[in-house]
Amino acid sequence: MTALFNIIVPVFLIVGFGYLVAWRGIFRESAVDGLMVFAQNFAAPTLLFASMARLDLGTEFRLGLLLPFYIGAFSSYLIGWAGARFLFNRPPMDCVAIGFTCLFSNSLLLGIPIMERAYGPDSLAGNWAIIAIHSPLLYTFGITVMEFTRARGSGLSVGRVALRAVTGVLRTPLVIGILTGVSMNVLIQAGLVMPEGFWAAVDMIAGSALPAALFGLGGVLYRYRPEGDAGAIALCCACSLLVHPGLAYGLGRLTGLDDAGLRSAVMTAAMAPGVNAYLFANLYGAAKRVAATTVLGGTAVSVVSIWMWLAILP
Repeated sequence: MTALFNIIVPVFLIVGFGYLVAWRGIFRESAVDGLMVFAQNFAAPTLLFASMARLDLGTEFRLGLLLPFYIGAFSSYLIGWAGARFLFNRPPMDCVAIGFTCLFSNSLLLGIPIMERAYGPDSLAGNWAIIAIHSPLLYTFGITVMEFTRARGSGLSVGRVALRAVTGVLRTPLVIGILTGVSMNVLIQAGLVMPEGFWAAVDMIAGSALPAALFGLGGVLYRYRPEGDAGAIALCCACSLLVHPGLAYGLGRLTGLDDAGLRSAVMTAAMAPGVNAYLFANLYGAAKRVAATTVLGGTAVSVVSIWMWLAILP
């Protein structure tokens, strides 16, 4: 019970506060949009830049940590896609969007603050290693599968579809933040020394990312009205909150992953789908209602499921 109130509730209180003021009209939609543009396009990429620049790349990028998380993620995608196709008889593009909703956990906006509150700032290295390839890998996969699904029968070449997918990923602000951070890391290892004033400015912007994004997330969630498609939504929530972290936990235990890595893999996997899952569905006009309601419902239910995973982890 202590974990629920001291670790999880504070994070969701910020989300709830943003939801409340948006619901009451105190914080209007235009203000929410502006805050989220700042948080997602500038502050969060800066946070990723700073984290990647300082991460020990040689130590933290290890298959024992990454494989349990990503095998769980792609297994969740396959279950979501198959359920949408064979249980709910959804169109092909809807199946991809529903699978992507099961695939893409809110690793940054929810995963980092909850992990930090649960295990301290020094526990985040494994999370940053997962996040470093999270958006590039999953966006590339999702966009590629969706583009091939959409292009089926259109006569477009494989190369052209793949180029369109890669171009879309490289334009994503979070991916730009990750890539520039890794580049800075390499330069620092080669002997580059940046002035303290530079890092002070970076840290000031990075420090605003999570509280601003959590507050803005609450305002965005207010727009998502729970509607229909209960079966598909329940499937997405189950994959995101139970299947993905369950597989990460089982595989981590099976392969002898250390406690710190196991916590990073499972807690990152245990996060509900983020707003990016809805943005992906909205981009292609596929399964938007399922994605939107899953983001809202999954975020609410994750208060309890995250508590459960914290109790299970060593």
